[in-house]
Amino acid sequence: MAAAKRLTKSQIMAELSERWGVSKKQAGEMYDSFVALIYGEIKRAGEVAFPGLGKMVKKQRAARMGRNPATGATIKIPARTVLKFGVSKAAKEALL
Repeated sequence: MAAAKRLTKSQIMAELSERWGVSKKQAGEMYDSFVALIYGEIKRAGEVAFPGLGKMVKKQRAARMGRNPATGATIKIPARTVLKFGVSKAAKEALL
């Protein structure tokens, strides 16, 4: 099975500009504003829901012990904040 080609940002901007009837530059500015809004909301509230698509949630991952695969040495992996995305039921059903 061949790997699917990824959609690039410029392809997304071209598609959005065509659908919305705006220039590619305007579509890019709207996209960038949307992304900034999402980042701000995640920082403020810790989660963002995308109805019909899913939910992005900020989670704290605890520190843990890991292993260097090359040497087998045990290493300490520090705690960190990560983003998790849960797909909605509607999105899962749309792909079947």
